[in-house]
Amino acid sequence: MHTWPVQTAKARFSEFLDACIAEGPQLVTRRGTEAAVLVPIGVWRRLQANAQPTLKQLLLSDEARGELILPPRGKALRRPPEEIG
Repeated sequence: MHTWPVQTAKARFSEFLDACIAEGPQLVTRRGTEAAVLVPIGVWRRLQANAQPTLKQLLLSDEARGELILPPRGKALRRPPEEIG
């Protein structure tokens, strides 16, 4: 992935966009710190299609929670309860 300082990306935006389309994601830095990534639309759509809602989104949604896809439970061994007394 090629890295572009923000000033260069702004000044040469067409080249920046062409590089994204031809080569894939392009990283933008601000003052030497990673700030953003420009990705081709196909990559973006694939990421959006695979995105799952966050726990917060699920809890705040109006949709029924009975249709949640839950991972299978583990088969962890449990310790026997300790005797009191």
